[in-house]
Amino acid sequence: MTFSAVLLDLDGTLLNTVPDLTLAVNAMRADIDLAPLPLETVATYVGKGVRQLIVRSLQGDGIEPDHDLVEHCRDLFNRHYHPVNGLHATRYPGVIEGLDAFRRLGLKLAVVTNKPTEFTLPLLERTGLAAYFEQVVCGDTCARHKPDPMPLLHACGLLQVPPAQTVMVGDSINDAQAARAAGMAVLAVPYGYNEGLDVQNLKVDDIVMSIDAAAQWISARGTSPVPA
Repeated sequence: MTFSAVLLDLDGTLLNTVPDLTLAVNAMRADIDLAPLPLETVATYVGKGVRQLIVRSLQGDGIEPDHDLVEHCRDLFNRHYHPVNGLHATRYPGVIEGLDAFRRLGLKLAVVTNKPTEFTLPLLERTGLAAYFEQVVCGDTCARHKPDPMPLLHACGLLQVPPAQTVMVGDSINDAQAARAAGMAVLAVPYGYNEGLDVQNLKVDDIVMSIDAAAQWISARGTSPVPA
């Protein structure tokens, strides 16, 4: 099988965004009289979207939030996250080299993230990644988000490539499960978040050390560029 497209997760795969997320989570917590959380703890809460990030950050204090409290905290989080989104986020080593390699291979590229559109698009712009991607599928683009395969299949439709010729590159169980359900190959990077779990236990085709290494993995297996 040769490959025509690559889908990439954002947080924990292309960018380390935990410093900014931690600032927003702790500002939200301060608003409701809760103590700040360490960055390492917030990192284990990342992966299933903003709502789950908020719920997990409250459950750690023994709070089982109802719908109204979650929505209130989400409004607070959004207010605090907008000004810091991308402020301290950094690209992981090998990201630009890998994206450039994908381009040279003629592969179509899309971001598939559980982050809402209102944060994803500015973040890609602020970190210099936006121009690399033909499509961006966010946590609110489809009715369901990862680990459901829907956003991955939607990205394939937008790119006009079959899932069987597509590789998903991510850092978490959400990416692995979504890719398997969508019928595509999946690679994992070991430096992301994965909700505090060991990436070695993920059911993936391979673990690659960087996005650059992912490009080498795909190149070794062959590509079938799709005309624009």
